[in-house]
Amino acid sequence: MHPQRERLHNELHARPSIYFSEPAYLHHYAFLDESGGFDAILAQLGEMTGLALDTASVQQILTFEGMTLKWERHTEFFTLTLLVPKPSSDAAHWPTPPRLLETIVEAHREALINASLVLVESEASWVGKTDAYGFNDPAGSQVGGGDATVWSDFRLTEAGVNRLLLVNHRLNAFRLGRMVRRLLEIETYRMMASLSLPLAKELAAEMQGYESELGELSERNAEQQETTPRPLLAPLALLSARLEHSGARTRQRFSATEAYARIVYTRIEELRETRVGDRPRLGTFILRRFRPTVHFCVAINRRQESLAESVARLNDLLRTRAQVEIEEQNSDILRSLNERASSQLKIQKAVEGLSIIVISYYLFSLFKLGLQSLGALGIVIAPYSAAAVLAPLGVLIIGLLAWRIWRVKHH
Repeated sequence: MHPQRERLHNELHARPSIYFSEPAYLHHYAFLDESGGFDAILAQLGEMTGLALDTASVQQILTFEGMTLKWERHTEFFTLTLLVPKPSSDAAHWPTPPRLLETIVEAHREALINASLVLVESEASWVGKTDAYGFNDPAGSQVGGGDATVWSDFRLTEAGVNRLLLVNHRLNAFRLGRMVRRLLEIETYRMMASLSLPLAKELAAEMQGYESELGELSERNAEQQETTPRPLLAPLALLSARLEHSGARTRQRFSATEAYARIVYTRIEELRETRVGDRPRLGTFILRRFRPTVHFCVAINRRQESLAESVARLNDLLRTRAQVEIEEQNSDILRSLNERASSQLKIQKAVEGLSIIVISYYLFSLFKLGLQSLGALGIVIAPYSAAAVLAPLGVLIIGLLAWRIWRVKHH
């Protein structure tokens, strides 16, 4: 059996929901992971509850003091969900969180990215109108094929909590837990996806400066104001480096936004909403305001990538110009070398001819000196006989010298 088989199979059960029956409160908090925030929250939880926490796991469901606590570890954030049964005598619709959550939230408030409170009422226990729950012009939907109704005005309280009311009609404990989980995931992932909005706005202002700089460099290149592309290559390389740095700084955040947005869209589809009277549906209300945020971030990301591609194309054009200039310079150098080699060859031929003439003159001088020496010894040779014998010999010797010079030059 593969060593990872059991672990991979158990991913099917990695993130179960809390199953419960109404009425109940669900306090949900999501914290960004900043400098070991996960471990600090878990340590605080273990200390305050006195329970053994499985820190090696990605989630755990704990029961204490009649409440159910679930913690989940995600890639970028950490969530706490506390289920508190609602007493039948409790007249407060939106209570403050228990002391456990208040203490943790106060200690990690800077990392808090989402805080939601879901009130789950039965069809018999709810008041019957949303005004009694403090909602101002809420959005509402029947979800789960009409088995429950969800209301919210998406306005934060003074403590920064978003409130949702779920009225259960026919959902069992299993489906109710799944439905509440979807609502909480929509809120959490919506906030995580929106994290890139401030970054996108900041980057949009930077992009204008980059585009202006690129336009100026492109215009100088098109009009060929510079006799050589080298003055353009330096600022273009600097612009490319700044864009690469900007892309490295934002690429992961924009990719996460697209991934979180797809989860939000999927969870809204899983609600299976239908309209309640003349009120806007919950999913419609969210998407009408959330989609422009995602589209803006995606557009800025694509704009940045397109600008980087344009810089790369201009860089290729300038390098092509520089390469052509280098090739022209090389051609001029080669022509100069050819002309110099041709001149040296002509000089060499002239030297070879003079060498043969000098050697011939020296050779015939030796023959003449030899004949004169024979006459002094009393040996008389007729000039014509000497010429007939020595002339072919001299020609043969000169020919051998010329052939030898040709062989050396050829090799």
